Amino acid sequence: MMDLSTILIFFPTFFLISLTPGMCMTLALSLGMSIGVRKTCWMMYGELLGVAIVAISSVLGVATLMLNSPLMFLILKLVGACYLIYIATQMWLNKGKLSLNQTTSPLLQTDRFGLFKQGFITAIANPKGWAFMVSLLPPFIDDSHALPKQLFVLVVIILFCEFICMCIYATGGKGLSLLLAQRENVKLLNKISAFLMFCIAIWLILS
Repeated sequence: MMDLSTILIFFPTFFLISLTPGMCMTLALSLGMSIGVRKTCWMMYGELLGVAIVAISSVLGVATLMLNSPLMFLILKLVGACYLIYIATQMWLNKGKLSLNQTTSPLLQTDRFGLFKQGFITAIANPKGWAFMVSLLPPFIDDSHALPKQLFVLVVIILFCEFICMCIYATGGKGLSLLLAQRENVKLLNKISAFLMFCIAIWLILS
């Protein structure tokens, strides 16, 4: 099983990063406002399945490198750290714009299967999501513990954070939309997430 200290670090880090406005969160917000929270849940289920696949694939890929090619794993860690520093820098310098228009129109998908598929594709087809998972997860994998148990704990935490954050956005409605429309609020959230990602990047380099 994973160390409690590792879990206590990973949970708030991933939660705050998930809470940062992105494709899935702004999609949940726009759908929640237009078709209601109950229907939006079908998009969430698809998104959670997609995130689970991305997370599991990322962890297994990282673990395979860790066991079979220590040098490649080291290179992956350094590349991942550089990527996290790059993303953290971009978020820190972000001007606080909430890009709701980056998501596809929620009115095009209103049936359950269509919403589920929309959430799934949004999670699976996002290359930044894959790169982020591959970059973020290595420091939280301990080769002295069994991988399946670590994988289970990490995925449960990831899905819990994603679901809670999407619920916050979906139920926030116009109030949350107005709150996030204020650049200073988005900038503060971005800076907190950027600081956490920068800390993990340093941890990756030193671990």
